[in-house]
Amino acid sequence: MQDIERHPLKPFLPSSAKVLMLGSFPPPRARWSMDFFYPNFQNDMWRILGIVFYADKNQFVIANERRFDYEAVVKFCTEAGIAIFDTASTVRRLKDNASDKFLEIVEPTDLAILLRQIPDCHTIVTTGEKATDAIVERYGCAKPQVGTFSPLSIGGRGYRFYRMPSSSRAYPLALDKKADAYRAMFTAIGML
Repeated sequence: MQDIERHPLKPFLPSSAKVLMLGSFPPPRARWSMDFFYPNFQNDMWRILGIVFYADKNQFVIANERRFDYEAVVKFCTEAGIAIFDTASTVRRLKDNASDKFLEIVEPTDLAILLRQIPDCHTIVTTGEKATDAIVERYGCAKPQVGTFSPLSIGGRGYRFYRMPSSSRAYPLALDKKADAYRAMFTAIGML
């Protein structure tokens, strides 16, 4: 039996957040390039957001290093109004890797607690299949198709619940196509 892992990061909840982005759970720490969300240098989330907001996939990459710029990422998310956490607070890894396929959610995140701390939030975004399924299972809402949203109610408030393409390179979609999907979503919710 694998050990239970508690989430290693605190939720990132800037007070002005308009959107809450949710993955499933961070990869093992050995794969981290910074102490923040989407830390694996092979994950393209920060390249996607660099393309969408700055037309530069390397906006958040430290030149000549295989890591992301923590300070630049945090400053961007704070100024843009992007909160980030994961749909699982504790997990069990069934294999020693970062694959969601081998991740068992032991304790789902209580999103109502997070959302109370970001009262201007109107959109919840999942960045992968496991995260999407966790919300659908917990809140009984319709599962949106990739790139679209369904209505979602949590704690008596209504949200747009977007399911976006995974930023993992294992997800079979080109980086520019992923960026196009995220750009369309951020445009639709008035953040671009």
